[in-house]
Amino acid sequence: MMKQLVLAAALFGIFSPAATADDRYATRPPVVLSPDLTAPWINQLGGGRVRPVVYQRPVVQPQQRGLFQRRIIRRAPQVSPQTVSAINPGIPSIRRPIEPQYLPQMVDYDTTEKPGTIVIDTNNRFLYLVMQGGKARRYGVGVGKPGFEWAGAHKITRKTEWPDWTPPSEMISREAAKGHYLPARMDGGAENPLGARAMYLGSTLYRIHGTNAPWSIGSAVSSGCIRLRNEDVVDLYDRVNVGTRVIVM
Repeated sequence: MMKQLVLAAALFGIFSPAATADDRYATRPPVVLSPDLTAPWINQLGGGRVRPVVYQRPVVQPQQRGLFQRRIIRRAPQVSPQTVSAINPGIPSIRRPIEPQYLPQMVDYDTTEKPGTIVIDTNNRFLYLVMQGGKARRYGVGVGKPGFEWAGAHKITRKTEWPDWTPPSEMISREAAKGHYLPARMDGGAENPLGARAMYLGSTLYRIHGTNAPWSIGSAVSSGCIRLRNEDVVDLYDRVNVGTRVIVM
């Protein structure tokens, strides 16, 4: 009895694998190969029962990112010449580079004034900050237009960063008669004609201040105030204190 069972098991083991292999190959899925049909390992499949099937992968165009992505650059707001002309009537709106002699520089300066004194030469459009050893730091300035020139000595009584601007009533009336209507008040900022800094002189309406029209430096265009480029008035502002003597000549 035992011998019959062993013989039956052996016969089953011989025939069952062949049947299973046939079933597997009959339903075998297609082989997915590289599109490169010249590869040697693909050529070795030519004699088999299963013919390889090649599926082309869809070509996906990569999205442009990183270096090739469009960059959005936000720039600081620029003040248009039209805006400047509306706020500062009479100032030329043609932008021109500042002349080299009006850029800040150290110069020889012979004077009896004490170091720390500000001397403004309105005829030549220069402001001098007197230094030690016969030197001065010189800045280019814009000065009062014809009819608004003045001279005298005062002290800085107040300093303000990004000052507000309240045009005097006389200026508002004077400009309105010309067809230029000024605001009653303007907050400090890039479009404010007083620029980045202001230093008030005594009890007068005059100031040393910055400007939103840097191309006007070297000209006589103001109503009596002394104006510097914004970067220059910031530099001067940091070098002087309230009480500094200012001589305008």
